[in-house]
Amino acid sequence: MQGRAAPAESGIFTMSSRPATRRRAQTRARTPKVGFVSLGCPKALVDSERILTTLRAEGYEVSPTYEQADLVVVNTCGFIDAAIDESLQTIGEALERNGKVIVTGCLGARPERILERHPRVLKVTGPQTYAEVLSAVHEHLPPQHDPFFDLVPPQGVRLTPPHYAYLKISEGCNNKCSFCIIPALRGRLASRRIDDVLREAERLAAAGVRELLVISQDTSAYGTDIRYAPAVWRDREYRTRFIDLARGLGTLGIWVRLHYVYPYPHVDEVIPLMAERRVLPYLDIPFQHGSPSVLKRMRRPAHAEDVLRRIAAWREQCPDLTLRSTFIVGFPGETDSEFEELLDWLDEAQLDRVGCFKYSPVEGAAANALAGHVPAEIQEQRHARLMERSAAISASRLARRMGTRMRVLVDSVGEQGAVARSEADAPEIDGVVRIAAAGGLRPGDWADVEITSADTYDLSARLDCAAGATSRR
Repeated sequence: MQGRAAPAESGIFTMSSRPATRRRAQTRARTPKVGFVSLGCPKALVDSERILTTLRAEGYEVSPTYEQADLVVVNTCGFIDAAIDESLQTIGEALERNGKVIVTGCLGARPERILERHPRVLKVTGPQTYAEVLSAVHEHLPPQHDPFFDLVPPQGVRLTPPHYAYLKISEGCNNKCSFCIIPALRGRLASRRIDDVLREAERLAAAGVRELLVISQDTSAYGTDIRYAPAVWRDREYRTRFIDLARGLGTLGIWVRLHYVYPYPHVDEVIPLMAERRVLPYLDIPFQHGSPSVLKRMRRPAHAEDVLRRIAAWREQCPDLTLRSTFIVGFPGETDSEFEELLDWLDEAQLDRVGCFKYSPVEGAAANALAGHVPAEIQEQRHARLMERSAAISASRLARRMGTRMRVLVDSVGEQGAVARSEADAPEIDGVVRIAAAGGLRPGDWADVEITSADTYDLSARLDCAAGATSRR
């Protein structure tokens, strides 16, 4: 839902998807099983998928429960205090119910926090340390590969539904935002070459993925660290940069959704591609605030740009553009007038999707040393006011869709009908389109619908039979 802010902390205990066979039953006693819990953002989820893909290729099974696993890997989040607490609680639960636990991820960059509370863990590694995680698994649970049964599909093991996938284009970040410790946890920007990214995207599309969600810490900065290195894909040269990535992905014939895009000037170049529907008319931009003085204290990149003017220009070129963002209220030193500036900025920007965090000190962040920390009760009041304002904007913008026709992607089907998403809706964090009569729809289907009603965050629709209604994969 829109009010959930950014991608929320989420725990995923993976399930084995292979059907049982007689041969498998005979070998099950000797087949090593790994349980896997993935916490945090989509970038961590992609890390988990990479580790799981390798483990499956080496002959490991993925256990659906703690009790059935021979050991458990916990991929942690360490961005804010609430995420740290959840990670530590999950590690404790895994130790209690299984006893053999390997810890990786962002919190692993501060092993003392983990070992102080859970000294029994087998190994602690930081984020993106795939080789160390695999080495620890091999040490405590040696692989027993069976080439006849332990095959991995070319798209690898994924933790998302079959019809959408996250595509991570880089690791780390070069920004120095005062409230953030991500560069300390995940390192400086390290971009993947564009041919590597486009080949992965091509494999995912060939496997039936209908929507790619492009993620990184700073998507707009893609390729700056490797000087926009050129590469060839499908007999054409592309440079490792934001606009070429959008152009290449736009040839795959599936939805491409861009996340974590900082509003640098070159972002303007992608708007015509959105108007042509080569990529979705959707930008996830972490604006964080609307007051120039607060943005300066936050050390936000591109804070001096005239963002409101550019938003207006984007919408003039692409009227259907959806803008999502997150904001921080109660940042140290935030005055009443600076918060009012933020509300005024929202009124003018008319963002479609808004999430909000109350500022929370993070160990090691520069903002901790700033004066004027805002009391919790004032943070709560400002959070409520911002979400109330953004909810009114959302309801107004969604009301304009009444009576329109659109193509949606079906996520789930139940007794009450189908739940789908439009071009304007990223999975888990935005709204949905509810279709009352499923009419034979299945997850992963396209459906042509007519919008019948709207509320604050979601739309309701009926199948548009005149348009053909559905399209199978």
